[in-house]
Amino acid sequence: MPSQTPFFDSETGTLDVAEAIPVARLVGLFVAVSLLPLVVGTFSFGPDSLVGAAFVLVGRFVLAVGAGVTLLYVVVRGRRLSAA
Repeated sequence: MPSQTPFFDSETGTLDVAEAIPVARLVGLFVAVSLLPLVVGTFSFGPDSLVGAAFVLVGRFVLAVGAGVTLLYVVVRGRRLSAA
């Protein structure tokens, strides 16, 4: 196992920003996609509406899937960096 820590610059010991940008873009993508159903469900239909609750449920599902995809990306990227 290599002694270098993934996602950190070995010379300065700081976080490698080039590795953080794709993760931030992936998180931003799923947040942006989930905002539409969350806003529509909350503000257009109201909290007591069945349709509004369905929109909020869809928004939360998109966030959950996004968290899973992001976690898988980070694990796969870390394994690739540690194997190289």
